[in-house]
Amino acid sequence: MEPRTKDRRQGVQESGAERPRDEAVAGRGRESELPEGAVREEGPELVEGSVYEEEEAERAGATPPHADLSSVPFTDLVREMIHRLGDDPDRAGMARTPLRVEKALEFLTQGYTMSAEEVIGDALFEERHHNMVLVKDIEMYSLCEHHLLPFFGKVHIAYIPDGRIMGLSKTARLVEVFARRFQVQERLTEQIAQALWESIEPQGAAVVIEAYHLCMMMRGVQKQNSKTITSAMRGVFLESPPTREEFLRLTMTDHKPLS
Repeated sequence: MEPRTKDRRQGVQESGAERPRDEAVAGRGRESELPEGAVREEGPELVEGSVYEEEEAERAGATPPHADLSSVPFTDLVREMIHRLGDDPDRAGMARTPLRVEKALEFLTQGYTMSAEEVIGDALFEERHHNMVLVKDIEMYSLCEHHLLPFFGKVHIAYIPDGRIMGLSKTARLVEVFARRFQVQERLTEQIAQALWESIEPQGAAVVIEAYHLCMMMRGVQKQNSKTITSAMRGVFLESPPTREEFLRLTMTDHKPLS
């Protein structure tokens, strides 16, 4: 008798007889034969746009396909969101909510239409001052780019001039340029420091941000008393430990001399 060609499955022997998949399933029946060349189906067919395709894309790290909503009015998108979350966008209390949300988000993300050069303008002045200039406790409000929830706190900005000083109010406006966007605190800190470094070309620049994140406080781990502190240094604040220590002492020491 001519030997038979082996099936690709390990469960078929040369004699053609089947064997159990393993001892544990020996009494549960035998595998069914597949036609030659057939491939056993591993899961549901990935139909374009289906939930299975999106799940597979997410596992692979790819971005699932999205519908083109660019022509849909913003207020209609908000209405749909309200509806999907279980409320009635047409009831009295929410009839104008989509418009309010649109205006609020336009304000909270206005930083995308601003630049450091524009807000500083010509507020740079020649001055032979070579000691630290510190503006601390600048209020900051931004939106976490991961959950679109607010994070807020204080920003402390310092620089050591190299022949030029900047109008004091411009430090606060510099914060607004980058805070009024979808952000993470780490990047926000670096962007403010780099903009200050490039705009007035000081001997050094330093930024510290202390913030509370609602994505940690009102959802997720729900830690109400956690605070995130980030810093970014340039120039002498990196190179000179005493200068860096002075800045950190002035910003992080809890004192209220003006009160």
